[in-house]
Amino acid sequence: MPGAKKERTANIIMGNKTLDKIKKGTYFTIEKLPSGIVKVQLIRLGLSEGDTIFCLERLPGGTIIVQKNRQEIAIGFELAKLISVRIKII
Repeated sequence: MPGAKKERTANIIMGNKTLDKIKKGTYFTIEKLPSGIVKVQLIRLGLSEGDTIFCLERLPGGTIIVQKNRQEIAIGFELAKLISVRIKII
């Protein structure tokens, strides 16, 4: 449409991803956790939707080490595929 204004934000440019695609050294926000008992277990570990987390390390087997505050949590590759995230630009 001529004259229509396109609104762009970092979220649209970066797009939503799953945790298994996040690179080491990236800050991200958890958008959606898998439902059921897995969600309950992640919340017990201190991870919940809306949290800003740091990807500390990616291990060769696919395990992803994330850091929230001073706590480091290892998340397996298959579980990481189920967690929706948004890259945070700092």
